[in-house]
Parts: sequence; structure tokens; C-alpha cells
Amino acid sequence: MTQFTDFGLAEPILRALAEEKYETPTPIQAQTIPTALAGRDVIGIAQTGTGKTASFALPILHHLTTKRMRPEKKSCRVLVLSPTRELSGQIADSFSTYGRHIRPLASALAIGGVPINRQVRSLAHGVEVLVATPGRLLDLVNQRAVTLNQVEVLVLDEADRMLDMGFIHDIKRVVAMLRKERQTLFFSATMPQEITKLADSMLNDPVRVAVTPQATTVERIAQRVIHTEKSGKPALLLEVLKAEKTDRVLVFTRTKHGADKVVKGLEKNGFLSAAIHGNKSQNQRERVLADFRSGKLRILIATDIAARGIDVDGVSHVINYDLPNVPESYVHRIGRTARAGADGVAISFCDQEEGVFLRDIERMIRITIPASGEKQPHRPAVRNSGNRGQGGRPQHAGGGRDQRGNNRGGNGGGNGRHNGNRSHGGGNGGNGHQGRPSHQGGQHQNNHAQAPRQEASSGEPNGIGTVTFLQRSGEPRRNAGHRNQR
Repeated sequence: MTQFTDFGLAEPILRALAEEKYETPTPIQAQTIPTALAGRDVIGIAQTGTGKTASFALPILHHLTTKRMRPEKKSCRVLVLSPTRELSGQIADSFSTYGRHIRPLASALAIGGVPINRQVRSLAHGVEVLVATPGRLLDLVNQRAVTLNQVEVLVLDEADRMLDMGFIHDIKRVVAMLRKERQTLFFSATMPQEITKLADSMLNDPVRVAVTPQATTVERIAQRVIHTEKSGKPALLLEVLKAEKTDRVLVFTRTKHGADKVVKGLEKNGFLSAAIHGNKSQNQRERVLADFRSGKLRILIATDIAARGIDVDGVSHVINYDLPNVPESYVHRIGRTARAGADGVAISFCDQEEGVFLRDIERMIRITIPASGEKQPHRPAVRNSGNRGQGGRPQHAGGGRDQRGNNRGGNGGGNGRHNGNRSHGGGNGGNGHQGRPSHQGGQHQNNHAQAPRQEASSGEPNGIGTVTFLQRSGEPRRNAGHRNQR
């Protein structure tokens, strides 16, 4: 299929596509749309920015157009689940855009961070398309505002991100409420074992569509890493912003507290910027994203919760101020640039403690990222015999922390608790990550619950670096590699 007109889509949809100047489908669209139009289940594996939304929205709209029927009260015919508010909003906007000439087309958006009563009212008479985050959807189900036994088509978008954010159990609860006679369209950028098992339990004889190798990075992105001390990152960011010819710049930090700190540092030096993360209200996030899209704001600081929710063309640079401790997140972060056929630049800062994250990333993307700067010496690892981190990899001293956000819906990960092996974010919202190996030093200390500091729950490295303690006579020797938690 070389043109959208070759698919046999309904005339109102083709008219909307012509108005949007859509002519040639992307590879994921060319392979997915005919299969979905035939009513088959689909597993689609593709990176962000490849046109996945249209690949499922167009055949769904065709189905609704050719089989017109009024939905029952408090029900929906199509259910689309996505991990973040921003991504859900963009999907809902796409359905409105492609279906603008389908009358009537009742749709609703159910996300956290906004009053639920308005969403309850929008579902009262039933809708054809419901786009939702898992947490808010279950809230609506619990309030008996919506039933799911009439769903004809289920779409699960960014399934691996759902896993990262701890939504898998919520998804299983939702799927158990659906009728078995349905079509399921399942999309993910990567297919870890847990996602493969989930897909096997949800889909019926699916057609597998893969347009790029798993966990590869976009070829048009020029990647490089700069080794630096952690304390040197603020000055290095300023240096990069002054030296690079930038348009829109997206800077990623590992924590919400870190994002706000970067904004303050930039503003102090004359760079206008803003942060987007789970502690911001929905109105604040939408306002900042609108300014970023329009060009009014050229520097946006974000955490991983927004990594797949920022669909903005013209991002010239992605800067990883903090390297992610989940390798797949690196792919999703830098995928915000080099969109719509443009080139892009991805620059990563790597301090001493992040060396292990860099090795994990390079192992996953199967390339060595060109590096500059002075590589910081890494403290020797102290291995705990017989104790392995999550994923079967040994734990090391002095590195990152294993964290997982068991969160739903809205406002970012909550306060963490360190038990010597893992930090489980327990808050209200979605900024958790799939756990990576824990990095411990010597004895497991400070197992008490942390004070309510967001950076502790989000896995931000803290402390003062390598310290040498003088041993007094008669005192036990301290473990110099251990870093007390604040």
C-alpha cells in the first residue's frame, strides 16, 4: 500500500486525511491498517514517532463508520488504554481529527489530575471511543460510571511503559471485565518477557508487525555522551546550550525534584525554561506543553513520565541530564527528536555512578556511544554473595537503586522505602520505572522509611561521593563505599 486511498477507508476518513495532507502511510501504518481492517488481532512493535496512533485509529474509525449503532448508556464500543495523561490526550485528539466528518462520533477522555465528575457525566449516555489511563478507568468502574462488557475493540498502547509504571495488574483487571469476542490491538516499543506473556493472554492468533528491531535508536539521531562529575552537570548544561545551535531542547532528569532544580539553575543564568512532571497539575502541564509546541518556550525539563507523552515536532536536541537507570527509557527519551523526517541530537551526561547505566544502554542498543570528557573513576564493587538484583544481575556498590512505581493514574510516584534491595514507589500517579539492579555497599543499613522527599522515591543518587574515613584506635572500620541515605 503506497497511498491511504489504497486501504479502502470510508470517505469521511479519507476526506479528513486529505485535509491533514496525509498521503503516504508510514511502514507501521502500511502493515497494520489492512490487518486491523480485516478484524485480526495485532501485535505492533515500533518506536515512538512512527505513526502508531493512526495505524489503529483509522481502522477503528472505519469500523465505527460502517457499523453504526448507538452505544448503551455508561458503556463504550472502543477502549484505548495508554500510560500517561499527555499520551491519552494526544490519542483522543487524533480520533477527533481523523473522525471530524463522522457524525455523530461520541468520544471521551478519562485521565487523572482533573475532576472525575465531568468524566462521569460524559459517559452517562455512552460513547463510541473511550481513551483512558488505567487508574482513572478503574476509578470510574468502581463508581459504576462505566461498564466494559460492550467493548468491541481494545487498544493497549505503549505496553512496555505500562509495565514500567506498575500498571500490569490494573490492565489484567480491566481485561477480565471485557467480553472475549473482541478485537485487540497491542502496541509496544519493546517486548520484554512480561509483556510477551501479557500479549499471549490477551490476543487471539495475532498478526505480528515489527517495523524496526527492538530497542534500537533512530538512525538520524547523532548520539554522544559527555563524562563529568555530578557537581559539574549544571555548568556543563549551560555550556552545551550556549555552544549548540538549538531549536527546541528537551532535558531529562531522573526525578521531579531534579527537574525543578535544573529550571532554577537555568533561570538564574538567563535561560527561560519550565518543568513537566507528576507534581504539576494537569492545567500546568497542558499550558507548558502548549508553550513548548508553539515555540514560546524553547527549553523543557521533563521526567520519564512525560517521555512518551511529548509529541512535538521540531525538537532539535534531547539532553539526558541524568542517565536513566532503565535502558529502554533511553530509547524513548531520545525518540522525542528526529521526528517527521528531521535530524536530531542526543547528548547524555554521565557521572561516576551512572557508568553502569551507560553500559546497560550500550549493551541494549548494540553500539558504543561516542564519548568525550574525563571519565570518572568508578569505585570498586562490593558484591553480596548469593544476593542478586532483579533481572538476575548481581548488585554493586555505590550505583543506582532498584525502584518500581506501583502507582496508578495521576500525579507521579510517591515516597519510596528502601529495604536494602529495592525501593518501591507507592504514591499516586505514574512516574515509576521497571526495577533495575540495586547497587549496595557492604551491610544493608538505614532500612527505615524515608522522609517524604520525592527524589528519594524516584531513585536520584545522593550523598557526597567517595569519602575516606579515618579509623580510630579501638573503633570498628566503616565501609567507605556505603552511602547513607538522607
